[in-house]
Formats: sequence, C-alpha cells, structure tokens
Amino acid sequence: MASKYITTDTKGVNRCWWCGNDPLYIRYHDTEWGRPVDDDHRLFEKLCLEGFQAGLSWITILRKREAFRKAFKNFEIAKVARFNHLHVEKLLANECIVRHRGKIESTINNAKLALKMIEEHGSLGAFFWQFEPAKTMKFDAKRGTSDESKRMSKTLKKRGWSFVGPTTCYAFIQAMGMINDHHSKCQVYREIESMRRRFERP
Repeated sequence: MASKYITTDTKGVNRCWWCGNDPLYIRYHDTEWGRPVDDDHRLFEKLCLEGFQAGLSWITILRKREAFRKAFKNFEIAKVARFNHLHVEKLLANECIVRHRGKIESTINNAKLALKMIEEHGSLGAFFWQFEPAKTMKFDAKRGTSDESKRMSKTLKKRGWSFVGPTTCYAFIQAMGMINDHHSKCQVYREIESMRRRFERP
C-alpha cells in the first residue's frame, strides 16, 4: 500500500502520491495541506477555491491562485460581499481565473453569508471546526466524502451557500487540517499529528 500511495524523490523523501513532481504542488503538500487552520480569511479563501475546483483538478486552481487572490481582493470577506454585477462581468472577462458565472456569483453570495456566520458564531473557525471528526480517521485513498463533510454541506446549503457539496467540503476538511489525511509513511505525517495535538480549537 505504501508504494502505491507514496512517491519517493531522489533524496529519499516520501510524499503522498498526489503531488507528483510538480514543484508548486510539492510545496503546497509540504507546507500547507493538512495543517490545522482557524484563520477566517484562509478558511474562506480555501472553501471558495474548492468551489472553483469543482469539475477541475486542484493543480489547475493552485496555478491560478495568485490571479484569484488579485481578482477577489485577496478574498477579504467584507470586500467580496460588496461585489456587484459589474464586478461579475469584469471577472468573467478575466482570462487568468476560472470564468464560470455560477462559481463567481457563488463566491460573492457566500461572502455575504460568511459575514452573517461570523456575527452568529464569532468566527468562521468556530463554525467549521465543529465538523472535525470525533475520532482519527484511517487513511483511505478512495474516500471522497465523510459523514462530517455531508453534514457540513447540508448545513451550509440550508444557510444558502452554494458550490459546497460533500466532496468539496471533504477536500476542505482535509486541506484545513480537520483530519490528517497524509499517508502514515509521508514525511509530514508525524509533524501534522503533532501540530493537531497542540492546536487550540476555536
């Protein structure tokens, strides 16, 4: 199993297979993915980008991330919430991002709802971390959803959020460190386990 889901580079470093040999993807894997996050700005940005990923690959979004940040005012929630139809048309003309009207309008809609959520819960972190699994989940490369991601998706949709299906929410849970879904043979697995133990849940 380890050989199937782990790659080893020329220096003998083991990594999860999905980052391949792309330097940008490797850096994302080594320094971001799976590390616990409670910062509202980063949580909002990540969930928005996961929504843009729907039907695409994450590396496609990762390569466009800086362009997305520029286009969406660095994903500052209050600023995005004030976007109007003129902003939408400008974004649809931006060749550097994913030009999908539904996803663009969803991001603006979700920003408005995020502000309400912060007012209600104190922070996005306080809301999202309630979906952390109660028990450690065993690595499963085929898992694309979980009970927690289904609950998160259902709860968000009831609040009016869009492009937040169970698969999108599961990818978000993985990336934001609510579980440690690195393979146990991956070089950063133990580091992230330690980080999660020290992490103060909001």
